[in-house]
Amino acid sequence: MTAGPYSLSALYAHARLNLLAGEVVVGRCKSAGQHYFCEACLSWIYTKPAGLDGMANIRTPMLERASDFPPFAEFFLGESLPEARSGAPYSFEAAPPIDEFLKLADAYAEWDRRPS
Repeated sequence: MTAGPYSLSALYAHARLNLLAGEVVVGRCKSAGQHYFCEACLSWIYTKPAGLDGMANIRTPMLERASDFPPFAEFFLGESLPEARSGAPYSFEAAPPIDEFLKLADAYAEWDRRPS
């Protein structure tokens, strides 16, 4: 879906998502989450992850100031190419358990490189 060895995304409350132009369409990928694409070019824009109601996993390159969002955590490294690493301070072979995910949220709140 990204034509690259990894995808960069940021997790936000879906209510904070503000589409600046165009329309989105729901993809037909048979996965747990719903994927949304640009209606005109079919670029993947965001996902509503299963089990995280009210949240949107937004593709960072789709943001106005993408360079303001350096990688914080990497997930599913067990499925990645060995050379595809982002340099994020936290890495996981798969999705972390919810208690670890909540610790990550706290760590992100204190991270000095997060966008203001």
